[in-house]
Amino acid sequence: MNATALTQFLVEQPKCATDEGTWCARLWRLTNNEWLASQAGWLVAKPLKILLIVAVALAVRFLTRRLIDRLTSGDGQVPAVLKPLRERAPALGNLVSERRTQRAKTIGSVLKSVVTFMVYGLAFVLVLGELGVNLGPIIASAGVVGVALGFGAQNLVKDFLSGIFMMLEDQYGVGDVVDVGEASGTIEAVGLRVTTLRDINGTVWYVRNGEILRVGNSSQGFAVAVVDLPVGYSADVAQVTEILQRVGHEAVAEEPVSTDVIAEPEVLGVEKVTPESITIRMTVKVRPGRQWAVQRALRARAMSELEAAGIAPPMGRLFPAAPSA
Repeated sequence: MNATALTQFLVEQPKCATDEGTWCARLWRLTNNEWLASQAGWLVAKPLKILLIVAVALAVRFLTRRLIDRLTSGDGQVPAVLKPLRERAPALGNLVSERRTQRAKTIGSVLKSVVTFMVYGLAFVLVLGELGVNLGPIIASAGVVGVALGFGAQNLVKDFLSGIFMMLEDQYGVGDVVDVGEASGTIEAVGLRVTTLRDINGTVWYVRNGEILRVGNSSQGFAVAVVDLPVGYSADVAQVTEILQRVGHEAVAEEPVSTDVIAEPEVLGVEKVTPESITIRMTVKVRPGRQWAVQRALRARAMSELEAAGIAPPMGRLFPAAPSA
């Protein structure tokens, strides 16, 4: 290329340079280069738009995650994200705070993942649109891939969906005593995919949320301590009932049982009659999770009082007392 042609190339003004306020006009004034001015859209405008989209997406994600963190942190109080939701947390002291914290943290994690997916997904689509990519085939292909992954990982999806609904409905939480079928014990951790519980023997069970078909929770609202006391077939039922009523009222008025009891005990009467014994049942409404401790305390005291009153024990008629000398 000779000098004349080069000069003509450098000074020939593109048509877009006449549009004031465009990047083409700005580059033409700065460089007097036709190619740079005509390609201003790809060289300057589109990269700036893409950077702006990415910057806005990052800012929205950052601000939204900060908002979620504020909603899920309670600082000793009920986290704001849990206030609109139903809560069945029992009065278990420090476990209430731990339960709420873990529940809020898990819900916050889900919200953060949803926000990240939506913001980055929208930004990705906008960037492809700026690059002039036809989004139709891409969206169709993504739909097919999503369906294939859904079928291939349906158990994983089932676990996560079950975990989300379990969290939102507060079916159980840390500190609850539950029966999930194959395993039963105290909940130690609740996740979106797996629930961890420890049984009475100390064994830790990891149960997939999608495999939990029913849950028996002994730690919501209140519990009932049921005490069944067998006595001899010849025992006076009226006398036994009177002793149990007295023992029950005395026991629930003293520490430490009194802190767990929320209603007066009731002696329901004869529960079962067998050739060997008569079973008398007594019940008392207690705080959730404290029924077993109250049962043991009432049973020990009632057995001692019945023995002191000379009530015949079960099977007593088969083993008569030795004659006095």
